[in-house]
Amino acid sequence: MKKFLTGYLLLVVLNTFGQLKPDAGKPNNQHFLWAVNQLNNKQSKSVLVTAHRCDWRNAPENSIRALNNCVDMGVDMAEFDIAKTKDGQLVIMHDKTIDRTTTGTGKPGDYTFSEIAQFYLKNGTGHPTVHHIPTLDEMLNTAKGKILVDIDKGYEYYDDIVPLLVKKDMLNQAVLNIYGLPLDMVKAAHPQIPDNLILQLIIDPKNPDAQKIIDSYSSHQKTIIQIIFSNDADPIISKIPAIKNKYAVWFNSLWPEQNGGHDDDKAVEENKPDETWGWLVNHGANIIQSDRPKSLLAYLKMKKKHI
Repeated sequence: MKKFLTGYLLLVVLNTFGQLKPDAGKPNNQHFLWAVNQLNNKQSKSVLVTAHRCDWRNAPENSIRALNNCVDMGVDMAEFDIAKTKDGQLVIMHDKTIDRTTTGTGKPGDYTFSEIAQFYLKNGTGHPTVHHIPTLDEMLNTAKGKILVDIDKGYEYYDDIVPLLVKKDMLNQAVLNIYGLPLDMVKAAHPQIPDNLILQLIIDPKNPDAQKIIDSYSSHQKTIIQIIFSNDADPIISKIPAIKNKYAVWFNSLWPEQNGGHDDDKAVEENKPDETWGWLVNHGANIIQSDRPKSLLAYLKMKKKHI
């Protein structure tokens, strides 16, 4: 009888692992499709979460490992930055130099890709890891069908990036950031802007032409406006309802100077999520970029603002 029970329990355990295994490590396609739909629905009551420089707290920033971590934790979008090597290869790098984040020194443009690939990425404490600088192609292949991406500091490489997105059929899951340029200037430089290319305008609200520049994007249906403000009295706050009528609204909860003090650290370290993330949600956020994506996701789920 004892032998029979032992065998029965072993079968139960094996069967349980057998049922769990197919889902282990696989992206939630239903979640991805939901995120794509939300990205195109500025009137949605849900809020998307963007991980700043991917999951940089647990892996080297802007690395393939950090991007996969974002997928695993259920983040909707991963943000990263672009640079170009001496031989024209687009790589993922935030700084103008590779000194801070890699074992190398100098600018990305000082090296061919084969040369820059010899360096290792550093973790958040500045120690070398086994990870290398990824290419944009590698990041897009990793993200395709799994997670939205926000390409920051990449507009100067528009003519390289957009054809690559078209080739990979990823226009529906990628956002391209533009800093302060009116749409007519963008169109003058790139006359054939795809209608389904998602553009994000990042503009200084202190710019006297800020509203005019924002209005210039009204003819491009897929536009996000990133709103930056240093205090709650900033005039841009009162304009958010009108902006939301035409565009999706993006807030950064990264640092207090970008959000009037409604920031990640205050939410987590001071345990004031309602005064920070909640404030941004109540003021019309469609998307919040965070350095605390896991905690923000948990908060939004609790508030029924995320699946």
